[in-house]
Amino acid sequence: MNRFRDIARLLVLNTDSYKTSHWLQYPPGTQTVFSYIEARGGSLPYTVFFGLQALLKEYFSDPVTAEDVALAGEVCAAHGVPFNHDGWQHIVQAHGGRLPLRIRAVPEGTVVPVNQVLVTVENTDPACWWLTSYVETVLLRVWYPTTVATHSHATRRLIGEALARTGDPAGLPFKLHDFGARGVSSLESALLGGMAHLVNFQGTDTMTALLGARAYYGEPMAGFSIPAAEHSTITAWGRDGEADAYRNMLRQFGKPGALLAVVSDSYDLDAAVTRLWGGELREAVIASGAVVVIRPDSGDPTTVVRRTVQSLDAAFGSDVNAQGFKVLRHVRVIQGDGITRSSIASILAALEEAGYSADNVAFGQGGALLQQVNRDSLGFAMKASAVQVNGAWRDVFKAPVTDPAKRSKAGRLTLVQRDSQYATVRLDDPAAQGAGATEVLRTVWENGRLLVDDPFATIRARAALD
Repeated sequence: MNRFRDIARLLVLNTDSYKTSHWLQYPPGTQTVFSYIEARGGSLPYTVFFGLQALLKEYFSDPVTAEDVALAGEVCAAHGVPFNHDGWQHIVQAHGGRLPLRIRAVPEGTVVPVNQVLVTVENTDPACWWLTSYVETVLLRVWYPTTVATHSHATRRLIGEALARTGDPAGLPFKLHDFGARGVSSLESALLGGMAHLVNFQGTDTMTALLGARAYYGEPMAGFSIPAAEHSTITAWGRDGEADAYRNMLRQFGKPGALLAVVSDSYDLDAAVTRLWGGELREAVIASGAVVVIRPDSGDPTTVVRRTVQSLDAAFGSDVNAQGFKVLRHVRVIQGDGITRSSIASILAALEEAGYSADNVAFGQGGALLQQVNRDSLGFAMKASAVQVNGAWRDVFKAPVTDPAKRSKAGRLTLVQRDSQYATVRLDDPAAQGAGATEVLRTVWENGRLLVDDPFATIRARAALD
């Protein structure tokens, strides 16, 4: 690992600048600070919690060293902010550099309504009351993989409903393909967001996500792809060589039982579908034994997909399935341009109206999947809700008159489930939990040790329950 990356991921400075002065701002006698993370709501009414295990393994596993503390003190002094040298040195000496924190969280993959506690954090050493808030910056970044997992899950529901009406639900895991690696802000975003998508689907071109699922969740292979063309590999043959480019794809990858995807709008999509794929190359497609996936890549997605499916039907024919909808022979369509949940819904509705099964189409999504989200998409926040001062607990909350929606929760909190309903309740009020309630939060990290190491398959199974 190079030195720059060592410094960039330094836990002692993985925070906001203003956090470095907060140890001087708590009331005298403060011993414990208890905080929670929630999604207050936004684009969807629920969350699929995911990504905390990866963040803990990556950023909390290596102990803080005296050298780290010295460097942080140097950086903060030059930066113009105070630094709690003695507090961090205490962690190094008394705890071997391991963070004296207790972190409890919803099991990853769980579908939870918004406005419920997802994570709680508290210090376990009274000398480190300031640490709970200090780690907010790194822990709250769980918003990103959770938000991607949630949006991906909502799309899974949408496509799954269409398949249940018109086709075979067994194909659902491969109906939304991740095209987002080049459209995100960083390699880490591709890794975290790509993994989050794979909680719900198994199709991806974001190879970094495969490595993340292997490293952080023990999954040998979380996703799959197929040989596919891009415009340059088609247009390199020249406009007069378009058929030769397609024929080469069949020659290289067209084996019985195989899948291959070919972008076909480099010049004239309709001509490519009717004159080339459905004409000159029709017998070669059939003889290959492969399924050729045609990719329209421009134009209005709903109109173009429906027209392409109808043209392919005219050329290759179709079969009527048990639900009474047509399924193409030898060919399929994947739409990777202009894909959002809204456009997917429109495409599926148009196909259904025309008598075609959702089996005929898959979707590729890039920036809209991994990049077009932010912390406010689901309203994520981490807030202190209780402090212990001189042995007595007191509630902590904010209630801004200018924005009542930002009122925070008070007390030491947990999440319970009763009769399939979730409720955030106070730990010091057992009666609030009610009879038959099951506590959902579990301790995943305590005093420098990861206590829960869920495999990816387990997380996928939880998300698939809803």
